[in-house]
Amino acid sequence: MVQIGLTGGIAAGKSAVASRFAELGALVVDADAIAREVVEPGTPGMAAVVAEFGPRVLAADGALDRAALARVVFGDEEALARLDRIVHPLVRRRVAQMAAAAPPGTVVVQDVPLLVETGGARGYDLVVVVEAPEEVRVGRLGRDRGMDAAEARARMAAQASDAERRAVADVVLLNDGDLDGLRAEVDRVWRERVEPLLRH
Repeated sequence: MVQIGLTGGIAAGKSAVASRFAELGALVVDADAIAREVVEPGTPGMAAVVAEFGPRVLAADGALDRAALARVVFGDEEALARLDRIVHPLVRRRVAQMAAAAPPGTVVVQDVPLLVETGGARGYDLVVVVEAPEEVRVGRLGRDRGMDAAEARARMAAQASDAERRAVADVVLLNDGDLDGLRAEVDRVWRERVEPLLRH
């Protein structure tokens, strides 16, 4: 089994890279999706979050109110650390279960937005970082998520820097052009870096 850690800043193009890896035959494990799964209603994760932050983080239907929780932890490092201590171990356990269930010879791509921030870059056969210039990312966040430039920059500033991501990267994919070019770069990484790992 080949384990790839995939990361990149918000709006860098990580999802497009993950999608191409999946088309090439990888099992893509989306850490963000799992982070939502482990705090669904009725889960121990949900109970722990409510016990820590109170009913103010619940929506009227009993689900987690993500916007309310984000308001509580965004900009408050101590609150965010308390949330991370609940969610991250649950995510790691679920990811490990999914990887263990995959057949031998599988390429497992773990799509982890906060790979650097959580100190999780060790333990992969290959770490792939997706990068795009700041102005390109601000434009994408405005176009795709309706964020104004100030909010986009605040989100980006709350994440690891490009330099911090590069420090743990085996491969850096620059996504400042078109989608076809990015997909071609993923294909090259698969050919030159992933297939040799599979053979060994």
